[in-house]
Amino acid sequence: MCHPRLSRQALPGASAHPAATLPGSLMDVYLIDGTYELFRHYFGAPSVLDREGHERGAVVGVLASVLGLIESGATHLGVATDHVVESFRNDLWSGYKTGEGLEPVLWEQFHPLEEALSDMGVVVWPMVELEADDALASAAARAAADPDAQRIFICTPDKDLAQCVFGTRVVQLDRRKREVRDEAGVVAKFGVMPASIPDWLALVGDAADGFPGVPGWGSKSASTVLARYHHLEGIPPDPETWEVQVRGARRLADSLREHWEHALLFRHLATLRTDEALFEHVSELRWRGPSERFAEHARRLGAPQLAERAGRAAERAV
Repeated sequence: MCHPRLSRQALPGASAHPAATLPGSLMDVYLIDGTYELFRHYFGAPSVLDREGHERGAVVGVLASVLGLIESGATHLGVATDHVVESFRNDLWSGYKTGEGLEPVLWEQFHPLEEALSDMGVVVWPMVELEADDALASAAARAAADPDAQRIFICTPDKDLAQCVFGTRVVQLDRRKREVRDEAGVVAKFGVMPASIPDWLALVGDAADGFPGVPGWGSKSASTVLARYHHLEGIPPDPETWEVQVRGARRLADSLREHWEHALLFRHLATLRTDEALFEHVSELRWRGPSERFAEHARRLGAPQLAERAGRAAERAV
């Protein structure tokens, strides 16, 4: 589990890039969900064909987006990606998400994105045994332990990552909506503290990840009970002793007892790993400009303007 006060706050101003509106960005750390960004730009960015005729619109969109963050003042950042579709969780639950149904044109842009980001000088964590979410959780925990990190922004709206929010220092940033969610924001959205998010997901399920939760439990009942008892083990087996009012408490208690082993498994699936040694010090995440290869890479992608933007940003970063 990541860690655990929990407001969802809109970023001030109308800037297209949130870093420009956030104070103290010099040593702020931005941890970006590359897989989410690739999906977002695949369905939202215009088509771009590279020299070989391959679709690379999503790759170009993500590169432009990350550059926009840098141009707005972000100096320390890393991008986590799913280098393969499946992870260790598929061995634990047969229904866990797979690559089935993933559009080939989208999947074919995963590895090119990793290469392009690396040539652009961005730290990339391509995950194989673990998932991109685990890399973000590990990076957030490691950055939070570093006194040189002022604030850590986990750039994804994924509810799984809400478990990593801590106070107002480790927060989620939805770059599309330009919204920050701190601890108070997690409580406002889910009704529980960040440390209870895996338990909440175990009860209500997560369709995106492919596990159904415990029959009968919904978001309201799970939030009400876990706000008082925090974790599955803390829920009294006798609903007559519950110190909260929940409709159908007897039915819920019976269902949890009947599906107890599945509930523990689902919590295990929802719990992100935080022990990957991705870096030693946040200084390793400082962006120092693109490599010499990036100009050619950008031309090959059919987007030479990216190299021009990266060059200008590097001059300002010196």
